[in-house]
Amino acid sequence: MLTLRDLNRATLARQHLLSRHEGDVADVVHRLGGLQAQEPRPPYLGIWSRLAGFERADLHAALHARTLVRATMWRATLHLVTAADFAAFRPVVRPVLAAAARRFPEVDFDAVVAAADRLLAAGPMTFNELRPRLLAEFPDAYDRALGYAVRMLTPLVMEPTEDRWSFPREPSFGLPGIEPAPAGPEALIERYLAAFGPATPADVQTWSGLGGLRKVMEGMDLERVADFAGRQLFDLPGAPRPGGDVPAPVRFLPDFDTLILGHADRTRVLAEEYKGRVATKNLRVRAVYLVDGFAAGTWQIKRSGKKARLLVSPFAGADLGVLEEEGTRLLAFAEPDAVTLSLEVADTV
Repeated sequence: MLTLRDLNRATLARQHLLSRHEGDVADVVHRLGGLQAQEPRPPYLGIWSRLAGFERADLHAALHARTLVRATMWRATLHLVTAADFAAFRPVVRPVLAAAARRFPEVDFDAVVAAADRLLAAGPMTFNELRPRLLAEFPDAYDRALGYAVRMLTPLVMEPTEDRWSFPREPSFGLPGIEPAPAGPEALIERYLAAFGPATPADVQTWSGLGGLRKVMEGMDLERVADFAGRQLFDLPGAPRPGGDVPAPVRFLPDFDTLILGHADRTRVLAEEYKGRVATKNLRVRAVYLVDGFAAGTWQIKRSGKKARLLVSPFAGADLGVLEEEGTRLLAFAEPDAVTLSLEVADTV
């Protein structure tokens, strides 16, 4: 039987949050099954917390080489994934994306997708550039519905720039130039368990957006283990489960981090009583820091002139001494031109 701490440590080990991965940036993104990327900065910080010797230029170069891409993937949200995973799994999650697009039933999806493919063949565009062109061809449609249908149904990648975090406020999207190489749901499940396991079918479905995975998992050669609540969990044979007594260092996770969003039951990292302080009513997922493996508070960076401050909002008592070393390193990475770095307790959450 796995205790809560056993589950916590097993997942942290696979997320490279017990010890940073020794390798390159594409390798760690592959191992994580991608990183949530609604905004451009969080993937940089999420990788920094997981990859030894990571430099900002590493991710920037991989994006420009299209080894990594930022695209709509799991749960119909933007993720940073490897080009190989985009080719393999974008076709697998197409039913999820098509279901999301059906919120606008008046759209002729096939016609709109064909038009978008033709228009984008000339080069990348922002959606503010693309929507008027689509509206010219579908004058009776709602322009936002046209744009949303394209986001969901046309495999697009965001075009990197020379901006600080590789993408501007209003990014361009283009055709990927990556040939699809569809994998099956079994491959998706294996990749999930390698990054987030042990887990239930509901966990895999929450992360991917796909339904009906229990039957698939029951037919696979997976280990079955029980947890402290009596649930049956599935896992890859031989996957790391280091045990709940293994030390877990302080780690800072960015907004929308994939670890916080990766399970139906988040209590292996985030206690139920703190859930409302992390996931807000406007669907934002705040940055958290881990102490002894569990979310112990939220954090944000405030910049004023040459001074950068890391403001922490603890869930319970705060010990800045525990956070200081890792927090200062995070600030130095995120704000490399700051002259003064400091950690402070925020007045409010």
